[in-house]
Amino acid sequence: MTDPLHKPARGKLFVIAAPSGAGKTSLVRKLMQRVPLQFSISYTTRTKRETERDEHDYFFVDKAKFAQMRDAGEFLEHAQVFDNYYGTSRKQVEEHLARGDNVLLEIDWQGAQQIRRTMPEARTIFVLPPSRASLEQRLRGRGTDSEAVIARRLRDSLADLSHWNEFDDVVVNDDFERAVADLQAIIGGDTQRFRRDRSGLQTLLEQLLG
Repeated sequence: MTDPLHKPARGKLFVIAAPSGAGKTSLVRKLMQRVPLQFSISYTTRTKRETERDEHDYFFVDKAKFAQMRDAGEFLEHAQVFDNYYGTSRKQVEEHLARGDNVLLEIDWQGAQQIRRTMPEARTIFVLPPSRASLEQRLRGRGTDSEAVIARRLRDSLADLSHWNEFDDVVVNDDFERAVADLQAIIGGDTQRFRRDRSGLQTLLEQLLG
């Protein structure tokens, strides 16, 4: 009989990506409260916001330090998002997986492409907003950006949406609690209902990208 408390020899890697404004970060925070996952804290050159803590939300580094780590091969994936750089520590992820821990990465589609090449066994999940209006409303709701920045973020978010079909599973964040439950189901292995090729998604994507 298998001991339910016994960890597997190696953990599983899950990747969650979404366009800016889809509500991914809030979903991930709630998911982490419900599911035993190790969250990989990314490195970034972005300026720390007042509500953020170093080594908790991100490892905040300058561009010179980031470049040094990148050139030394310390990142499992890295990408430029808007004017900043983000990267996932290879050592951090490998140590968790080796201990049998399941690991969650919250990254963008560029990083997800790199993960698929280096760790094809990873399960990748893309989060969609329920409508273009909802996407714009969420971008505006932050209240920290100028109109020019919001307009650029919206254009970039729509461009990011075009990569949705590169992911294994797709979750629509039209209802927060349901979306969290959907993510929890995927982590638990119930993936058939959320495959990217399921019926009904194409209509939503045409509306979002049209």
